[in-house]
Amino acid sequence: MKVDLHSHSYYSDGVYSPSEVLEYANQAKCDLFSLTDHDTTDGLSEAQERAEKLSINFIPGVEISAIWRNMTIHILGLDINVNNELLQKGLRRNQEHRKERAAKIAHGLRRTGIKDALEKTSALSKTNMITRTHFAQMLIQEGYCKDMKSVFRRFLTGNKPGAVRVEWSSFEEVISWIHAAGGLAVIAHPFRYRMTQTKIKRMFSEFKETLGDGVEAITAMSSEQEINLCSNWAKEINLLISSGSDYHGWPNQRINIGCLKETPNSDNLIWNHLSWQR
Repeated sequence: MKVDLHSHSYYSDGVYSPSEVLEYANQAKCDLFSLTDHDTTDGLSEAQERAEKLSINFIPGVEISAIWRNMTIHILGLDINVNNELLQKGLRRNQEHRKERAAKIAHGLRRTGIKDALEKTSALSKTNMITRTHFAQMLIQEGYCKDMKSVFRRFLTGNKPGAVRVEWSSFEEVISWIHAAGGLAVIAHPFRYRMTQTKIKRMFSEFKETLGDGVEAITAMSSEQEINLCSNWAKEINLLISSGSDYHGWPNQRINIGCLKETPNSDNLIWNHLSWQR
């Protein structure tokens, strides 16, 4: 079975509409698919409608920014009820944080001589959601950097001019939003954060202690070693395993929907606990 439980549309920092993303999922022959835009559920009704026409099992999702030990961590909410008010209240709070961050990033870039950064970046977004990915793509298009990795290294992380700290909500609070909406909470792409393996394991343990449900053991960029380590740690801690490409559609990201390595033989696969199985 082909599963991809992490993707983005232009309602956050993806390129394509929810309908187009579902068309690509259909072309990739996905059996189970989720749209998980950053801090918004606005594209889910359109995605659900197209999934039904294409006979794809669709899981409504969202990717929420949270704080753990002063680090920004992304938590996927899978199988959520989009009408839950606690979830939507939390997402509205994060959306405000994103607006404030965008203005601060633009201000930081302006001090380095990059003018009209917010206006140029806004032109790349089809909604009011402005993310760091949009700023990165703008800086690439303007010729300041050649790829996403160099943009984040030069401008958007650490003490660089476009780096902005955001006081997102805690693990515990974000998990409570997801659970209130009937969903499962999953740590997204755990090996992407700047952590040692010891710290990743500690994050998993504390996530479990705060009633988190799973970890994304397989992404489009995962190595075999990372998949095996993550799967083994999840099993030790009794967390479920998820799999998702983190597809955005930007041509310089070289990630395709459904192109994921095999899932280790396991009895703790998250899709066995989602509503499509009930």
